[in-house]
Amino acid sequence: MVEKKKSFLGIQDLTVEEINSLLDLAEEIKEITNAGKRVNASLKGKRIVNLFLEPSTRTRIAFEIAAKSLEADVISIAEKSSSLTKGESLRDTARNIQALGADAIVLRHSSPGSAQYLSSIISVPVINAGDGAHEHPSQALLDLFTLREKLGDLKGKKITILGDILFSRVARSNIWGLIKMGANITLSGPSTLVPKKFEDFGLRVTYNLDTAVEDADAIMLLRIQHERQTQTHFPSLEEYKKMFGLKIGKSKKSKNFLILHPGPINRGVEIDSNLADNEQSLILSQVTNGVSVRMAILHSYCS
Repeated sequence: MVEKKKSFLGIQDLTVEEINSLLDLAEEIKEITNAGKRVNASLKGKRIVNLFLEPSTRTRIAFEIAAKSLEADVISIAEKSSSLTKGESLRDTARNIQALGADAIVLRHSSPGSAQYLSSIISVPVINAGDGAHEHPSQALLDLFTLREKLGDLKGKKITILGDILFSRVARSNIWGLIKMGANITLSGPSTLVPKKFEDFGLRVTYNLDTAVEDADAIMLLRIQHERQTQTHFPSLEEYKKMFGLKIGKSKKSKNFLILHPGPINRGVEIDSNLADNEQSLILSQVTNGVSVRMAILHSYCS
């Protein structure tokens, strides 16, 4: 029996049993919805507030669809439409939202640890939809779900994460998740964005793209997080594209690996358009699976 935690804050805090429980529930939900049936209205009468204080398309919409599919009442707030623009603190904003009758808050914020902080000062569940460069746990869960659909048990599978590892919350959450699931992980990208210190976690680090993709079962691509960088970490986008942009036939040694990307895609930089749209790509499957996975999260933590 998995003990229910109050809030969904990060993959690092979850056990393998908890991860598998969420993935199994997401699988059940997907099967029900694919059959054209309605899932249990476990959030009927609940008020879910999406407090998104950074830009978002996929995550925000997926959480809205997920909550409404469970028959919750959904209120979405962006930073520009909140009193944060008038100097109100995150603490006061959250406490006022709770006082208004919210049953849970889905938070995206630019500060690492913001979801943990919010959970410590309010009594309702907090769902972390991305906190700075720290974690993006729902994205990692949907990535694990998508990989499991195609590869089965992830133990021993070779997964390469390619791109801006240093500033990526997606990378951190996926690293924690893949380690727990027993995958063999390779990290690659410019040396300024992929520190050797990651080897301390038992991960392989390489700065050669051919080595990174060789024998990989799947490649997780990441965009460059310009908004989190205070200085340039590589010469130019052209240089990055030349050294680390994924192209068809880039490595003759590689097998027909699967391709994942959390979005938004910078076509022609981290990946060529024809590769992003071909049969190896699971990018749109990730987006679709994000609804079922977030339904599983909301049901588990908010019902």
